[in-house]
Amino acid sequence: METERLIAGRYRLRHVLGRGAMGTVWAAHDEVLRRDVAVKEILRPPGAADDEAELLRERTLREARSAAALAHPNLVTVYDVVQVDGDPYVVMELVPSSSLAEVVRQRGPLTDVQGAVVADAVAAALEAAHRAGITHRDVKPGNVLVADDGRVKLTDFGIARNVAEATLTSRGITLGTPAFIAPEVAAGGAVSFAADQWSLGATLFTAMTGQQPFEGANVLQTINQVVHGEVPSAAACGALEPVVAGLMTKTPDERMSLADVRRLVRPLLPELGTDVFPASAPSRPVVEIERPPVVEIERPPPVVLKPPVPPDTPLAADPGPLPFTVVEPPTLELLRRRPAASLVVALSAIVLFAIGSVSGFALTRTVAGSSLLPPPPQSTPTLPVITETPSLLPVTASAATANGEQGAEFTIDVGPDWTSFLEQRTNNGLGPSTVVHLVAPNGLYEVTVQRFPDFYERNTIKDYLRLVRSRWAEGQYFGEALEPTEDLPQGGPEPALQFSYRTVERATTLARGTAPAGPDLRRSRYSRVLPRGNDLWVVEVVVPTEQEEMGRDRLFDTISNTFTLRD
Repeated sequence: METERLIAGRYRLRHVLGRGAMGTVWAAHDEVLRRDVAVKEILRPPGAADDEAELLRERTLREARSAAALAHPNLVTVYDVVQVDGDPYVVMELVPSSSLAEVVRQRGPLTDVQGAVVADAVAAALEAAHRAGITHRDVKPGNVLVADDGRVKLTDFGIARNVAEATLTSRGITLGTPAFIAPEVAAGGAVSFAADQWSLGATLFTAMTGQQPFEGANVLQTINQVVHGEVPSAAACGALEPVVAGLMTKTPDERMSLADVRRLVRPLLPELGTDVFPASAPSRPVVEIERPPVVEIERPPPVVLKPPVPPDTPLAADPGPLPFTVVEPPTLELLRRRPAASLVVALSAIVLFAIGSVSGFALTRTVAGSSLLPPPPQSTPTLPVITETPSLLPVTASAATANGEQGAEFTIDVGPDWTSFLEQRTNNGLGPSTVVHLVAPNGLYEVTVQRFPDFYERNTIKDYLRLVRSRWAEGQYFGEALEPTEDLPQGGPEPALQFSYRTVERATTLARGTAPAGPDLRRSRYSRVLPRGNDLWVVEVVVPTEQEEMGRDRLFDTISNTFTLRD
């Protein structure tokens, strides 16, 4: 039967402990050494090409070898790595436990003594890793285990970040968990030991208060708060206030050392044998914290709507026939065969892109199938108006894959204080890609530059379009419009392409209830798909749908034209 599989001739898989998007963790038994173990089965992504599977295997082996070099009582020990039909299995110490995230969710914030135990254990584990030259890169409550016997262990050195956590959200950000990532890493800087110290501070903040230190309506807003916002006060962390405040310092060199963390919490540690996490302990309420105000750019006053028109007001004269014919969205092949169809596409785009403007309001919302009534005021935040093309500065970045190949540097103009971060994607069999995200401080505007290396060995732009559509669930992708290619810079085996589409990102629910955390995020996306040699490059600008017309004229048309590859 499936739960009694024997792999590598010695590890018998008994039952599933947990499942994720990219892997399954089994409770198993080592029949050679006669001990219980945990086995992490790293699953090959559905539709992944052979080269992607090979890259996944190499990453798993590399990270497992790093973790296996560590031996410490506060680290989950890696025993072995085996391959079955080409898929890697990581054999680890079996620790009957709950994650710190689960403990806080079920029992509430930790006491001072519990917090001291966690701080001492995780700091000791990181000290051992750093001495071996290994950075964890994803310290968070979900990766801290509280064993049934009270031991505290740190797990998932890089394996979760690189493999099991393939997508953070539907956008696929792989930097780690936003609320716990160090500011310099979120801003695109190098990952150092100090990044683990910040993440430990953020983990302790959450454990002591029951709330994450940084929160936003979406991932990008959270990241921007981490980079640009003030650090929340650690006063709510009880006796661990000086530790959390010392770790959560934005300047990496000024963060409290792990040795000092252990020194400060030592007086709080209980006597040996004390049951620090008794199951019978009453739950504790979430601690109220004071969050610093969110740094936002100045916004204009709300638009005052005119009074409704009386029902007996006579209609205006008939304006005559529409200057275009509404047709089904054209295919890429149709655009190539019939250049005259570009006029239909361009004029149809006027209808699609006019939503949110004053003129043509009733017509455009009717065509879009939306109500003519404005949404409730509480669900329509006032957006900053893009009155003119903002000042832009050129930035240079690299879209190299993990192999670090040459020829992946580019230059593009964005705002002077935009945040950048890197993402690696697997793309469901289309081959790996690297995405550089550039995000405005308010989180409303984003530019992405995506590179598919060696794309034209087996793919075409049609395959890329199918990939884009497949990334969104039903009802979250609509309004696609393809555009002519004559004016775009060429440089590959097929013509470049420009197209736009809209998406809806559903609002998440609050952690302790069913109420939505905010309104759905409606975004308009303008993409320029550029073949370059054997690679495919995609420049995309994302703006709120309410501003799509201004966003195209004053952001996309300007920024996309500044994209250049460096020799």
